[in-house]
Amino acid sequence: MKGKAAIFIKAGKPMEIVEYPLPKVQPGAMLVKVKRANICGSDVHMVQGGFSWGGPELPHIIGHEMVGEVYELGAGLTSDSTGQPLKVGDRVTYCYFRPCGRCYACLHGQSHACAETLARLGMTSAEPPHFLGAFAEYYYIYPDQVVYKVPDELSDELVAPANCALSQVLYGLHEVHVETGDTVVLQGAGGLGINAIAVAREMGAGMVIVVEQHPERIKLAKAFGADYIVDINEFPTPRERTGQVRRLTQGRGADVVAELTGIPQVAREGIGMVRMGGRYLWIGNINPGKMVEIDPSAVILGNRTIVGTGRYAPWALYRALDFLKRTKDKYPFESVLSHSFKLEDINAAFEMAVKGKVTRASIVP
Repeated sequence: MKGKAAIFIKAGKPMEIVEYPLPKVQPGAMLVKVKRANICGSDVHMVQGGFSWGGPELPHIIGHEMVGEVYELGAGLTSDSTGQPLKVGDRVTYCYFRPCGRCYACLHGQSHACAETLARLGMTSAEPPHFLGAFAEYYYIYPDQVVYKVPDELSDELVAPANCALSQVLYGLHEVHVETGDTVVLQGAGGLGINAIAVAREMGAGMVIVVEQHPERIKLAKAFGADYIVDINEFPTPRERTGQVRRLTQGRGADVVAELTGIPQVAREGIGMVRMGGRYLWIGNINPGKMVEIDPSAVILGNRTIVGTGRYAPWALYRALDFLKRTKDKYPFESVLSHSFKLEDINAAFEMAVKGKVTRASIVP
């Protein structure tokens, strides 16, 4: 049998749909039939030529934010990473990165910071098992990947963002210790930002302020419970936006500010929005070589803390599923996936994502 995949050949060139034979599933591994795969901000960066994973050479099958259905289980694999029984037809989500378990970071309990993770992401179409990216009909999960069975009460639309956007902000806001009553500013209301509103709320944030410019994202941010919107169209300069945040926080600034845009320039104003002694969370800027000037004294003299998180600890995905079970009727999560496309229409989907016309575009093979 064969399966289709969208091949990313080169930045600026359309992806091509090709077919590969389904791989032989090794013991302890599984082959998943993709049910829904979202276009993450990192995918957009990649197709724009923003960075390379530093692993396999092009061409790639990219994509990682997805939910799938077990198609074949390798010998000896009978349960997910928590011991729940698994069978063909069960839905699963997974940690899309594969820590090596042997580097300095892994040995110190920091698998999310594994030095070898990027090289182990796979996503190459050159050799079997081929299906190592989510923009395909199938996805191959290695024996060393963390996999969780999806609860029956959660829809594909709810679960698809769990292994990236939701887990990433859940872990990041945990790392900067959002506490009851904190004022939280979120720079950006894309997939990361919208999920972060809900997470910050459930962690006890007293006020959530969102900085955004796209009308459809602003509308969704309000639906998720943002207290205030700093509309970039209304406050077009960094000085005006920082001033508005300070006005909303009685002049002191926010306890926590999170960068969720992938735009390096917002970091400078973001730091300026943080109160003395507050925390700045950096998540979105993952494309190497993009530079921004900051004033170190603003951090040092302000006793501000900067935390960068790329990826997350495996527990975050497990808690993300539980988070969705508890809050699925409280927040309009399914609205985050604003547009769905067939695999054959993936280039049109990326075009809309690049232009910011969607909150999250989703591919349904």
